[in-house]
Amino acid sequence: MWVGALLVFVALQACVPARQTGTAYSREEARHLQQIELGTVVEVTPVVIEGTKTGAGGAVGGAVGGIAGSASSSGTAGEIVGVLAGVAGAVVGAKVEEAVTSANGAEYTIRLESGEVISVVQAIDNKAEPITAGDRVKLLSQHGTYRVTRLATQ
Repeated sequence: MWVGALLVFVALQACVPARQTGTAYSREEARHLQQIELGTVVEVTPVVIEGTKTGAGGAVGGAVGGIAGSASSSGTAGEIVGVLAGVAGAVVGAKVEEAVTSANGAEYTIRLESGEVISVVQAIDNKAEPITAGDRVKLLSQHGTYRVTRLATQ
């Protein structure tokens, strides 16, 4: 059973989305022009960014549960146990996928230098100093994607 759980965990690592912090970029985003606006953080609200629900976790969990369940008995009983274990594995696998791919985030309310007030939600970067109310920040935009990063010179 532990081997099955390990297989589910390893398979779900492929489902983990790219980090959605202000300092993480995909290969496609690197070396592209970004528009920058400066502003001041008015408020920071903790949020949870939901995990993915691709179906991969359910598929892997269902397969592992089905195999493990059918191996526990033979004949018709093994088939029934295999189906039930497969369904249970699919439910557990889907929940594990969602939990593994969710992230703690923050909703940053920012007053831009233009006077406009905007809000951006992104994952919290645990390696960077937290962005707090009153901080000067950069709002970077590129092809409809927005990031908030602390302004290097305060």
